[in-house]
Amino acid sequence: MPRGISSTARAAGRNILWLAFLSAASFAQSPSVSSYRDPVDLVRKAVQNEVKATADDYFMFRGVKTTSKGSTTKLYVETKEATAGLVIAYDGKPLTQDQRQGEQDRLERFVKNPEELRKKRAQEHDDADRTTRIVRALPDAFLFEYAGEEPGSTGIGKPGEPLVKLKFRPNPDYHPPSHVEEVLTGMQGHILVDAHRFRIASIDGTLFKPVGFGWGILGHLDRGGHFIVHQQEVEDNCWEISSMTVNFTGKILLFKNLFIESTEVFTGFKRVSSDLSFAQAIDLLKKEESALAGNHASAALAQKR
Repeated sequence: MPRGISSTARAAGRNILWLAFLSAASFAQSPSVSSYRDPVDLVRKAVQNEVKATADDYFMFRGVKTTSKGSTTKLYVETKEATAGLVIAYDGKPLTQDQRQGEQDRLERFVKNPEELRKKRAQEHDDADRTTRIVRALPDAFLFEYAGEEPGSTGIGKPGEPLVKLKFRPNPDYHPPSHVEEVLTGMQGHILVDAHRFRIASIDGTLFKPVGFGWGILGHLDRGGHFIVHQQEVEDNCWEISSMTVNFTGKILLFKNLFIESTEVFTGFKRVSSDLSFAQAIDLLKKEESALAGNHASAALAQKR
């Protein structure tokens, strides 16, 4: 899935988002949520499903990332070795032949140089490990209160199915053990939870104070940072992130400015084999890109007639 939120599918901003997305924790005990089973049990089961999903399911999908500089369309294929990503368009326009060759050469570098692929895999592993640490902190990091229900819709949960809405805020008794978990102490907002499938369908959060973060570097995020992450069911009991919007400013290593502002939408999920190698993923991306390029050329020719 689009996972935590690294290079390609796990870029810096996305890493922050995925950690935020999984920031569901313990719920404030209240009779108003009693019909949705025990609140703590609900969140623990939802978190367990999110963690399991990051390990069991592999997909090819399309992502369109939009920033103030324009949009980039990219194809992704997930494998056990690493996630392969191939740019196929800028601002909705297909790449030139030189750009296509450059993208393919970039991917081939990982196959021709095992050390490069090892570094990429190690980076993604580190990102996954940090996410796991965040997940383990959730039962202690937040307090939640019931805020009603909303039906699932396109890109959010399962369309038409009820979602429990919960407001969240930091647990004042929580003390993060490291910079990795420290980001949780400054978040508040609301989430939507499918209480029957134990999945998180949406999270909308805002930083109400500056917070530090780790991820192998030191830095902080400014107050006012905002993110929205939606997740949808793409197959029976299989959920993937459908869109992310993020707006953060801050500092890296205390002196380098950090500015992240983007919206990314993910569509066209197709399951791939869990045994797919990174080299095979590249071949799959090339075939998909060639097919899309052919369709675009045919459509352009038809318009001229």
